[in-house]
Amino acid sequence: MAEAERIINTPDTPEDGAHRTPEHAPEQERTGRGRRIAVLFVVAAFAYALDLISKTLVVAKLEGHAPIKLVGDLLELNAIRNPGAAFGFGAAFTVIFTVIAAAVIVVIMRLARKLYSFPWAIALGLLLGGALGNLTDRIFRAPGVFEGQVVDFIAPKGFAIFNLADSAIVCGGILIVLLSFRGLDPDGTVHKD
Repeated sequence: MAEAERIINTPDTPEDGAHRTPEHAPEQERTGRGRRIAVLFVVAAFAYALDLISKTLVVAKLEGHAPIKLVGDLLELNAIRNPGAAFGFGAAFTVIFTVIAAAVIVVIMRLARKLYSFPWAIALGLLLGGALGNLTDRIFRAPGVFEGQVVDFIAPKGFAIFNLADSAIVCGGILIVLLSFRGLDPDGTVHKD
């Protein structure tokens, strides 16, 4: 979160002297940023739509039925309602998870104003789409507004049951870690620590 705040408080363009790739030449900054923001929202919309469609199908066709085995005992589809976070942790804190998801969405929206990196656009799009998917469940599913239970259904053997929104969040998080190790910031600068 400290890294996000550092980036949010940076100027709208990378600082003079910061390493910039040719695609970030000054005359292309405005259109380059626009394209990156478009990528962020397209990826987010795609992840969000896949999550909504999958959960709608799971609730309509799988909930209340026996699990469906996909790969022997290794992977099955098993519909559950999860009031907590990953691995069922924190079931009593559903409202807090709702607030955290909303805060993540706000931070991503603020970061989008300074976005000049294509890989960061993909990573933030995955995070945004996943956060929106689970936030939608928290707001609109039973037992009530801001206390809704998330629909989980992907059940690998010996692991927690999760959904496509969770997958998008994890993939986005892994990509952010990799980008950070490479020294690439969302504003397009490359730093070497």
